[in-house]
Amino acid sequence: MSRGARTDIEAVEAANTALYDAVEHADLDALQELWMDDGISVVHPGWPVLTGREEVLRSYALIMANTDYVQFFLTDVEVSVHGDTALVSCTENILSGGPAEDDGSAGPLVGGLVVATNVFRRDGGGRWKVWSHHGSPVLVEREDEDEDEGGLDDGDVQL
Repeated sequence: MSRGARTDIEAVEAANTALYDAVEHADLDALQELWMDDGISVVHPGWPVLTGREEVLRSYALIMANTDYVQFFLTDVEVSVHGDTALVSCTENILSGGPAEDDGSAGPLVGGLVVATNVFRRDGGGRWKVWSHHGSPVLVEREDEDEDEGGLDDGDVQL
């Protein structure tokens, strides 16, 4: 691997980390700086495809306004760079929480898994910016299910 490719990989990793940091800190200004100016798209888990800068950034503003706490633990991160385009695939291990309790203690926390693909492009200034983000939820089998039952309840998914 050439030194240039290693530098690009590190730069893309840093841009990917900055994307998740901006969401964790509900920093819409930082998030706006991380995205390309045009031709962008996002698919949040369970949402339709959103295209265009205004629509994409509005979706993040809505998510951040309605999420009191979120933290991402990224695993299975794979980065590949091809010229001025880079692809990052990863698993988002998400911990999110609701409003604080009346006594000031933390609200309820919920965990989830999302497999994500983030596509970056190098802009005219040499910075790696997000071109597209696609997140798909990972269906996991509940541990509290009785394996002896053998059947599925309405709405259960066989894995």
